[in-house]
Amino acid sequence: MRKWYKYVGFGAVLLSLASCFEKKHEPIVAPWGVIDDTVSVSDEFDLHDIQTSGELIMATVSGPHTYYEYHGKSLGTQFLICQRFADSLGVRLRVEVCRDSMELVKRFADGEVDIVAWPTPGHISADTAKNDLAKELQGWYRPELIAAVQKEENDLLTVRKVHRRIFSPMLDAKGGIISHYDSYFMTYARDIRWDWRLLAAQCYQESTFDPRAVSFVGAKGLMQIMPGTADHLGVPRSQLYEPEANIRAAVKYIGQLQNTFSDVRDQYERTNFVLASYNGGAHHIRDAMNLAKRDGRNPHRWSEVAPYVLKLSQPRYYNDPIVKYGYMRGSETVDYVQRIRQRHAGYQGVKTPHMGFHGVGKPRKAEQRKTKYDIKN
Repeated sequence: MRKWYKYVGFGAVLLSLASCFEKKHEPIVAPWGVIDDTVSVSDEFDLHDIQTSGELIMATVSGPHTYYEYHGKSLGTQFLICQRFADSLGVRLRVEVCRDSMELVKRFADGEVDIVAWPTPGHISADTAKNDLAKELQGWYRPELIAAVQKEENDLLTVRKVHRRIFSPMLDAKGGIISHYDSYFMTYARDIRWDWRLLAAQCYQESTFDPRAVSFVGAKGLMQIMPGTADHLGVPRSQLYEPEANIRAAVKYIGQLQNTFSDVRDQYERTNFVLASYNGGAHHIRDAMNLAKRDGRNPHRWSEVAPYVLKLSQPRYYNDPIVKYGYMRGSETVDYVQRIRQRHAGYQGVKTPHMGFHGVGKPRKAEQRKTKYDIKN
């Protein structure tokens, strides 16, 4: 009750599965050639029902060419192709990520999903029990879609990451003023027992002190808060461009991450894991910690975990059974922590006002002359 197209490495497995079922065989013309497959003669949940339900179910495995999450946005060549197909049907796409290829084959054979995106770009299969869906996919698919979605993804991951204005990393070095928002950093950093200058360094890394910054995944404001994160924190989305509300939300989120990594007893080390999780996601960082522990490394020392964050972009590691959340772009996360630590070290010369300071003074409006230029980065 399914259809599978030619896929390198899966042919023998699929033929073996096919022999377990008694089906009527007939040739199927797929975008990649003519193949033999099984077709059910009974009525099944088909294209019309999918459009009525409003949901197309796709199964795949984690990987840079299949499916992964990046700052809360779903990416991967295969995913983007399937998303376009779902859009053409007027339905949402639900992704089921399998642990490995064998699980993927089994779920497809059992008819649990509508389409499968194999790890080779362009190899997307539809259940032939759903005759109308299979024909729709066959007629819709074009080989040039691969290059189109790969370009789209590459653009998103390079020059179009964050739309922001570039402000000076130090507003007034002689006067000891880092930014227009120092008073907010001083006030809210106390809630998480951070040096306010570290929070300022993180803010610069996120937005270069541009309160109107917005990323391609929808993160907004000084600390690049995602709308979904704002909902979780109880912060109205309408306030995300407000400096104080944005910083307050970020500090609240950082506090939650500190609790998540309470097993890292050393405060300096815990802060490294919190910064990494703010950028790359706590689940991925835990995966890297588990790999480090397995290999006899100290999972509570960032310098010993960071190499495994980098390795999570390699199939050998993101396909390891110990890894629960799959592929990640680890190089950006490791660089993120390093840059913030370096900038924080550069801010050490800025004196902290007397601790009797209370309240939050309203920052001065940014002067246009402080804006160097507009970039898309």
